[in-house]
Amino acid sequence: MAGEKGVKEQTLVLIKPDAIQRGLIGKIVDRFEVKGLKLAGLKMMTLDEAILREHYAHIADKPFFPGLAKFMQSTPVIALCWEGLDVVDTVRRITGITKAREAEAGSIRGDFAMSVSCNVIHASDSTENAEKEVSRFFKVDELFSYDKSEYMHVYAEDELS
Repeated sequence: MAGEKGVKEQTLVLIKPDAIQRGLIGKIVDRFEVKGLKLAGLKMMTLDEAILREHYAHIADKPFFPGLAKFMQSTPVIALCWEGLDVVDTVRRITGITKAREAEAGSIRGDFAMSVSCNVIHASDSTENAEKEVSRFFKVDELFSYDKSEYMHVYAEDELS
């Protein structure tokens, strides 16, 4: 679709080790697909100390960081890059608040998690952080641009221009 070119906002989602262990990958991905978002990148990866310190720089000096790092390295994670209009805010709403036991029913965390740390998913919290996080976890050649034929049924024509 010619109008689809305007849909360029991207965001990062990480499916965390607790979700991997509990077999929730498909259920989590499904939430974003049925919403109508476009998957631009997907990979399974092990997180090393360097990427964890960079990703969690805002809390790397906190006493709980070593436990968080150990948890995030306990299995590979699934990194996803989603694309769509207002995708950062949309993904955050679908994800639910960080303290999962207080997350709204119907959100991913509200339906699948009870913890602050073991809350099954990470989602970028702003467009600025999304840009940094997508580039932290994906190389340019790992992201794909393609026409999503269903967009004519997801967005109104004037939203795509």
